[in-house]
Amino acid sequence: MIALLQRVTSARVDVGGETVGEVGRGLLVLVAVHRDDSERDAARLAERILSYRVFPDDAGRMNLSVIDAGGGLLLVPQFTLAADTKKGTRASFTKAAAPEKGEAYFRQLVRICRETLPTVETGRFGANMQVALINDGPVTFWLES
Repeated sequence: MIALLQRVTSARVDVGGETVGEVGRGLLVLVAVHRDDSERDAARLAERILSYRVFPDDAGRMNLSVIDAGGGLLLVPQFTLAADTKKGTRASFTKAAAPEKGEAYFRQLVRICRETLPTVETGRFGANMQVALINDGPVTFWLES
């Protein structure tokens, strides 16, 4: 699984003009599932997202996780992160999980994160979403499980 993690001062996701998920200070995480990922990958990615140290401590060093910082988490499914872009000018999605598997593992990731963090919002799987964010830093990391 892939997570594109962005530290934000705020972020939201809209579907059809309606806000379906929104957080203040925290993380916006775009998530993709590979076709050969397992439930173990979802658990590992959740662990990494929740514990990755991207927030500044009192000395200004990135030593705090989203849990430590008391931030929110906005998880947004984005299968295009699993694209193979090595050849040509059009992406191939043969490495991405089938929609049913992708949605199941995305839901598992959300469930695990909600067991630990009080504020976990989501986008809507398979929907055309508009994502707005204010990237803080900017701080962006690519995580894989």
